[in-house]
Amino acid sequence: MAARIYRPAKTSMQSGKAKSRHWVLEYDADAPRRKEPLMGYTSSRDMLAQVKLTFESQEEAVRYAKANGIDYRIVEPKETKRVAVSYSDNFKYDRRLPWTH
Repeated sequence: MAARIYRPAKTSMQSGKAKSRHWVLEYDADAPRRKEPLMGYTSSRDMLAQVKLTFESQEEAVRYAKANGIDYRIVEPKETKRVAVSYSDNFKYDRRLPWTH
C-alpha cells in the first residue's frame, strides 16, 4: 500500500492559510472508482481511500509511514510568490500614452 505525504493548498474560499500548515498522509487508490448503476453514486471498494491522517510536520508523517511499513512519496508544496503592491499604485498617474512611443 502506497501513500503520499503533502501539505494541502489553501482553498479558493480562504483568504488566510488556515488548515494549510499541516501535512497530510493519504493512501493511493488500489481499486478504481465505479458508478453505481441504480442511483448513480460513485463508489469504491478501497476502504483506505477514505483515510486522511494529519500531522504537524513532514518529519512526523514520514516517521509514521516508516514505523508502519507504508511506502510513501513526498509531494513538495509550491510556494506562492507574493508581490508587494501598494494601494496607491491603483491611482498612479502615468502620462505615457500608447501612441506616443
